[in-house]
Amino acid sequence: MPRIPQQQRAIATVDAIVEAGFLSVARHGTAGTTTKHIADIAGISVGSLYEYFRNKEAIYTAMQERFMADLVRRLQPKAAEISRQDPMQAVRTILLEVQDLLMQDDERYLRYARSAISVDVKVDTAPITRFLGGLIVQYILQHPELARLPRFATMSYIFMHAGIYTVIRHMSDPSPPVSYEELVDGLACMVNHYLVVEQQRLQDDAPTGSRA
Repeated sequence: MPRIPQQQRAIATVDAIVEAGFLSVARHGTAGTTTKHIADIAGISVGSLYEYFRNKEAIYTAMQERFMADLVRRLQPKAAEISRQDPMQAVRTILLEVQDLLMQDDERYLRYARSAISVDVKVDTAPITRFLGGLIVQYILQHPELARLPRFATMSYIFMHAGIYTVIRHMSDPSPPVSYEELVDGLACMVNHYLVVEQQRLQDDAPTGSRA
């Protein structure tokens, strides 16, 4: 059974294995990567690798967790700023931060996502989904009028999951049909359209004397 690293040296070894996983996927793809590839890049023996990870899939799980954790860490400092922005700007801020993370460090996260999607590896988006759910609550506190909109929770869920999937799929496409800027603008317009339509509907349904 793989052991849990306790000492600093063991933790550093695990970090090196995870980092080597990203480099190996960038070179060989998800399907083509082997534990030997990862061990060679990390500068350790395959036996040492198996002390911490049962198999290649366990390393991929750790890589996915690292990716999602870094994405949350990237957005967390922007949460207060985002909650004060208008809806279109808030969507743009989030998606541009995602793009920036995917492109940094020689596009290691982008290369990982592209390879994972090409072989239909399931991406667990629960950490970023939880963060965005909390961000939506924070946004409503800054914009309480949105709480009156019908189906707001349902539409937020749809936009959140559809947006994450669409962004990952787009960034993983070596020749996307639209630019990332166009994608960002389209998603922002979609969210804004829903808000405008529902707010207008509320005004139309309100008694005449209560309209502003």
